[in-house]
Amino acid sequence: MSDSHTHQSHPEIAKRLKRAEGHLRSVVEMIESGRPCLDVAQQLHAVEKAIGQAKKTLIQDHLDHCLESTIGQLPRHQRQSIDEFKAITKYL
Repeated sequence: MSDSHTHQSHPEIAKRLKRAEGHLRSVVEMIESGRPCLDVAQQLHAVEKAIGQAKKTLIQDHLDHCLESTIGQLPRHQRQSIDEFKAITKYL
């Protein structure tokens, strides 16, 4: 698992996570300064969505590149299960 590899989406994922990290620091500051719970909850929701989207992008990219290169070309009847698996991961 120590193989180092980068996909085209990785820089964008890193940028998204760094932005989420900054927002999370802001949430901590909001809590410490006594900001209203609604404001804090809205910011937490934004952080959570950003991290979730980064995870989803990473998983989809992995499936599209790493899984595809591992399994290679498959006959149509074997391909259906892989395609269904890739489709269902969109609901993560």
